[in-house]
Amino acid sequence: MEIYLLRHGEAGQRVPVAARDMQRALTAAGKKEIEEVGEVMVEMGYEFDIVATSPLKRAKDTASIVNKALERKSGVEEWPELSPEGNRETLYKRLAKIKPGSVVMCVGHEPYLTTAIGEITRKGSDGSSGFRIVLKKGGLARLSVAGFSPRISGELRWLLTPKQLRKMA
Repeated sequence: MEIYLLRHGEAGQRVPVAARDMQRALTAAGKKEIEEVGEVMVEMGYEFDIVATSPLKRAKDTASIVNKALERKSGVEEWPELSPEGNRETLYKRLAKIKPGSVVMCVGHEPYLTTAIGEITRKGSDGSSGFRIVLKKGGLARLSVAGFSPRISGELRWLLTPKQLRKMA
């Protein structure tokens, strides 16, 4: 299974009230950046069996923009486990039920996504990967998952910033 992790685009300023933070939208610059990321994905020939997103507005908007750019007939799936406080073990269990060989894009937040990358690629007996990863807003990581039992395991194929993605096109 191939998993692409996309961090949402730039959103308005953080709001201390959780209910209002859930509705924080992408800025105009954030929308433009994600539109460009979507265009690059089209040019590179990316295709996804599933596009899943956190239920927060900025992530849903990011996923919708990319889904539209890719002209996917399937809609975006909302997965609560991709929210900032979501349970990654629940995410891994959901992924394990998907047909082997599928290509899945998950749109979410930090530090959730980089923690997931570390957990999937961990090598040490303590579960640490030995390095720190930073996934920029609008950044995209590609992981190849080798298996889910006894725990999810795989390797990081690449991690790109939006600027790097634009230069590839």
